[in-house]
This record gives sequence, structure tokens and C-alpha cells, in this order.
Amino acid sequence: MADLADAIESMEQLTVVWRDMVLDRDPGADVRELPGIAVRWADSRFAFWNCVTLTEVGAEAGLVAQRLGSAADIMRSKRRPGFLWLFEDLLAEEARTRLAEAAEQAGLEHAFPGTGMAGNLLPLAEPHHPDLTFVRVTTDAQLQDYADLNSRAYGFPPADGRDGLGASDLWKSRACAWLALRDGVPVACAATVAADGRLFVALVATAPEWQHRGYGEAVTRKALYEGARATGLTRATLHATPAGAPVYRRIGFQPNSTIHFYRLRS
Repeated sequence: MADLADAIESMEQLTVVWRDMVLDRDPGADVRELPGIAVRWADSRFAFWNCVTLTEVGAEAGLVAQRLGSAADIMRSKRRPGFLWLFEDLLAEEARTRLAEAAEQAGLEHAFPGTGMAGNLLPLAEPHHPDLTFVRVTTDAQLQDYADLNSRAYGFPPADGRDGLGASDLWKSRACAWLALRDGVPVACAATVAADGRLFVALVATAPEWQHRGYGEAVTRKALYEGARATGLTRATLHATPAGAPVYRRIGFQPNSTIHFYRLRS
């Protein structure tokens, strides 16, 4: 089990960052703090911006089952699908052992796993890659390239990614978002955003045909380097997919929490 304070940090980073992300999409988005549940739901076609998560620490099995049922009801009330993010290390031991059963009873199915990671690793050296040039996202055209890379990497239709990021002032200004170009063509992207005294790494993606060449790592290092230069922050956090976790370890991140992503059962 991860250190509890680190698991709490991972969950709280989600609630802080996602609040801004969903309100950027829709100032009237569903952003609420309910008993034991944080709602961050933009009702966007980009499913990552439709999120609920459990927030209590040490919740026992019965309470977790109740919270999962409530979260599933919230998800059913929405027009577009999204995910329940569940930080396993926040649960009491018995609740962790009974989690699969409780999720099934709530009408949820496991979508994919993730890992919360963090590190006091900044500043980094300025990154270089012989194949790449780096360009900061400041225009709508560049932001569309960023959205399209995420759609391709995560298997979303292009229109979904564009709905999640298109014409966003946040992503063109407050976020430190970068494209990696090979021969002028965007092949990877990464961003950092300052959140509660940390740099949060968000929406790292590499075009499928250019994966396993170090492009995602290089552009993540660039986003961290520039984010740290701009803010002076020294700690960074992120939520990793299984494919991304080894990359982030090489940069200096350490795993600190097990995350389960659930969706409504079809």
C-alpha cells in the first residue's frame, strides 16, 4: 500500500486540476463537493473531462458500496459518458478486498487501471532530442493538433478531442502545453499546469506510428522544464496509464497510489 499522504495528494490533485479543466469547457459545469464524492463533470464529448471520484480516507466497505452507488447514479443522470476515478489506497483494507463486488453491484465495470505518481524532481535539465523541435501551444491550430494527438493516442474520435480542448484560453495561456515536431509534423505532446504548489502533468500523447522512440518522454521533459522555469515549483504529480508509467519513472517520478477507472456497465 502506498503512503497514505501521497495517495491523498494524488486524489486532491485530480480534484483541483479537473475543477479548472471542466469549468474551462463550461462555466456552468457540474462541479460539486458532495459527502465523500467530488463531481467534476463538463458533459463533454472528451470523456476525461467527465469525472467523479471518492474523497473519503479510510472508508469501510459498507460506506464505499454506498458511495459507489451514489456515484453511479450521478453518472447515469448525465448526457455523455465519463469515468469514476477511484484511489484504492484511500480505502480501508476490507473495502479494497470487496471493491470489485461493490462496483458490480453499483452497475460499474472496470475500464482500465492507472497509477498516481509524484516526485521532487525539478528543475530538470533542458531536454533535447535529435529528431524533434518543440513548439509551445499558443494558437487554435496548434491546440487542435494537440487535441488530435490525444484522440489518436487514446482511441477517441477526433471530434471528441477537439470538443475537450478546442479554442481554450486555459490551454493556450495558463497551461504550459507543448508539441514535439518531427520534420514540422506534430508527433507528441505534453503539458503542465500549476496546481496547489505543484506542477501537474496532463494529456501526454504520442501518435501511434511514432511511439517507442522517446518522443513522449522528451516532450514531457520539455513541459516540465518550461513549467518549472515559469513557476519555480519543484514538485510534480501526474496520473499514469500502464504504458506511460515506465516513461515517467525514467524522468524521476515514483508511483504512490493505485487508481481504478470505472464506467457504467453497458
